[in-house]
Amino acid sequence: MDKKLLLQDNGNIQEVKEISIINDSQKLKLILGSLSWKILTLLSKKEMYPLEIARQLGMHEQKVYYHIRKLAKAGAITVEREEKKKGATAKYYKTVSPAFGIELPYGYKPIQNLCLLSIDEQLQEFFKEFISNGIFDGKIVVGSPQPHGPFKTSARDGHYAAHLTFFLGQFAKMPTEFVVKLDVDVKAEKEEKNNLILVGGPGTNLLTQEINDYLPIKFIMQSSEQGFLLGGLSSKKTLQVYTSDVSGLIAKIVNPWDKTKRIVVLAGNKAVGTKACVLALTNFWKKTLQKYMGEDTFAVVIHGFDLDGDGKVDSIEVSE
Repeated sequence: MDKKLLLQDNGNIQEVKEISIINDSQKLKLILGSLSWKILTLLSKKEMYPLEIARQLGMHEQKVYYHIRKLAKAGAITVEREEKKKGATAKYYKTVSPAFGIELPYGYKPIQNLCLLSIDEQLQEFFKEFISNGIFDGKIVVGSPQPHGPFKTSARDGHYAAHLTFFLGQFAKMPTEFVVKLDVDVKAEKEEKNNLILVGGPGTNLLTQEINDYLPIKFIMQSSEQGFLLGGLSSKKTLQVYTSDVSGLIAKIVNPWDKTKRIVVLAGNKAVGTKACVLALTNFWKKTLQKYMGEDTFAVVIHGFDLDGDGKVDSIEVSE
């Protein structure tokens, strides 16, 4: 039998196991039958010899031997080891794979937007513009660690992008070029006309600052003698203002520099708020994207929480 891999996503992790493919009707005929299936199920858990199987199923040993021979002829089980028992040799059998499947010769399709690992349809829809032929298509932009921009700030949240890239790597292959860029480099190289994932608020990320007016939930930026003052997030829809350091914004909008591209924003009032947003889109994406319906403009406010009391954000809640 040909052997392939069976993949599944159980909601928390991706799992894989080997599957033996049955593409011969005669072999399939040998395997089918309730008793054969019971024996296969037992042998998929552990190796057993026929008398042991007969005792567990409560039937005559010869009947079990008959089905064992059929399963061995079909190639579904094999002798794992032999052991001497009361002057005789006991053969311990085991299934050749933990799964069996029927495969017809046609039907394969090239993978377009996603790699081999399964992915929820809603998550697929959210990142669809960022995956091309299974490869990540876009730039992840973080703030420069050097003082820059009108706030003269040094970004302290750029390293959160590493967690995001691990998450994206589950369903998108790595492109040949570096995808993580500093905001100052993107502006200098005029790379704004890309699919962009912006990590960091307008105080530390110049690109987030430039698209702030396009966001459905905006960062409050007030001019002052010192330049600008940040005053949290303001929602035009609910008139709510969110000023907590652990609050932030996850948004997806059309790229104003190229209408065919998209921008995803993960930005907090402070660095810890940005961390909460990254966790929301990676560890808690089902809760975060619960109301996302594929629209061009989407935004939610994220609040980070420290549930285990170790001083670090480890959970989130979603507003709006």
